[in-house]
Amino acid sequence: MSVTETSCENFLERGIYYKIEGLYDEAISQFRAALAEEPDHPLARMELGLVYGFIGLFDESIAELERAVSLAPDHLASRLNLAKTYCMLGMDDRARAEFERVLGYDPENEEALRNLVFLT
Repeated sequence: MSVTETSCENFLERGIYYKIEGLYDEAISQFRAALAEEPDHPLARMELGLVYGFIGLFDESIAELERAVSLAPDHLASRLNLAKTYCMLGMDDRARAEFERVLGYDPENEEALRNLVFLT
């Protein structure tokens, strides 16, 4: 393991801690530091996107979540978070398509199935 991976993971871990504690500015700082170390880290992109959504930066949230999905198409948590963000913003067609993509990877995914009921 390289020093860069270790520091990236440390930033990510601290960012998640701050996110859980509701310290969103600190979380954003940590996720950005992780991404400075590893710009294509899908989990850091997803976590940053979630925090942006929590503070109402919805364009930024969607951009980060879409980037996370593009970096790791089979990471279902990123896809589910993107779909739920679309849903929250009234982007029902996009949300439906993303939930269906989740089901393409995991046909019995309860969260995707449950959310699709509300979109049909």
